[in-house]
Amino acid sequence: MANNNIEIEIQVNVENPKPLIEFLEKSGNFQSEKHQVDEYFSPAHRDFLGVRPAKEWLRLRDADGKYSINYKNWHFDENGKSHHCDEFETKIESIDQARKIFSALNFKSLVVVDKLRKIWAYKDYEVATDSVRSLGDFVEIEYIGKDESIDPKKVTEEMVEFLKKVGCGKITRNYVGYPFLMLFPEEAKYEIQ
Repeated sequence: MANNNIEIEIQVNVENPKPLIEFLEKSGNFQSEKHQVDEYFSPAHRDFLGVRPAKEWLRLRDADGKYSINYKNWHFDENGKSHHCDEFETKIESIDQARKIFSALNFKSLVVVDKLRKIWAYKDYEVATDSVRSLGDFVEIEYIGKDESIDPKKVTEEMVEFLKKVGCGKITRNYVGYPFLMLFPEEAKYEIQ
């Protein structure tokens, strides 16, 4: 999106990912395959997990030896559904030094999410298939278009319609993200689309 600090995306389980992968291999532009290890933290002075659903996440990522730091603040509607977040991300040189800084500032490690991600570009979307250790297989679609005036809820509905048209079968939307699913599986918020 033109405003780099807003992210519009959905995260779903699909009943049958094969039609999506075949569609992307034919009509999408393959970007990369990455092994990503994401470690999530919370500061002692502000417990990110004290709010349900958790809306803030601070992450260190190792993507095949390329490191980044990321902060997301999700916006939930009155029904507890998220359609977009404020996002700030930058590359870092040393993930070990970043961990030492977090430790010195009393940031607590919460959970590690280990996944294999394959990414395609298709029109205004970045489509990723994720195989997440101990959680299973997911699809993430992120809006990468340039229109800043779009309605995040409308765009996420269009993403679900895209998956339906491709023929993925039953689509189960996850509104809380991988770290929350790992930490609190009993509190997961799923919705059949």
